[in-house]
Amino acid sequence: MWILPLVGYLGVVGGFAFLTLAIASGLYYLSELVEEHTVLARRTLSRLIYSVIVIQILLLLFDRFPFSLSLLSVLSHLVYASNLRRFPIVKLSDPLFILSCVLVGLNHWLWFRHFSKPLPPPPAANAWRQPYHSVDGVPSFTEVASYFGLCVWLVPFALFVSLSAGENVLPSMGSEYATGEHISTAGIARSALSGDGKVKNRGMAKALVDNIRDWIKENGELMGFWRRGQKGRF
Repeated sequence: MWILPLVGYLGVVGGFAFLTLAIASGLYYLSELVEEHTVLARRTLSRLIYSVIVIQILLLLFDRFPFSLSLLSVLSHLVYASNLRRFPIVKLSDPLFILSCVLVGLNHWLWFRHFSKPLPPPPAANAWRQPYHSVDGVPSFTEVASYFGLCVWLVPFALFVSLSAGENVLPSMGSEYATGEHISTAGIARSALSGDGKVKNRGMAKALVDNIRDWIKENGELMGFWRRGQKGRF
């Protein structure tokens, strides 16, 4: 009788591991695309931010979303947009970057509280102004998940994938902002260029995946899963 629960447990663990590897692979691939197309990535992020702001204003006007939370969301996206002024380089100690991280958590918490509270059913005369109400006066899971995906998580996730942390940026023109170091032109010519002659910035998402992969490789060597110097499966 214990075989079936064990198989179910192994299936859950295997599915979670597969999902984790799929997300890591997607982050790595998106970071590679941003590194190769920084101008297009910045333009896309700017349009995405202002599109979300327009959506928030429309939801406020037509669906009667709370004014204070909608205003907070609009201001938060304006702060997110300020991180694009030196795109794709960002300084982790930059007050605007720290404020952006705080606003991501604050928006998630406040909007989650808002949607978790039962809403009163709309009057019959104004039912068309609140189409997201269900029969019980509570928005469905699909509607809430769609709102969180588009208006709360999408822009911060895109910034996380696109921006390059200052500690991971090779010396290049303008990188003094991120690293705090002043370098010579000769240093740029020798170290800022990769093998194909392009300046390479290491994105935060890519750095995170690389660090996790190195950690797994080192611990695998210590546990004897593979020999030192031998390439692991990660």
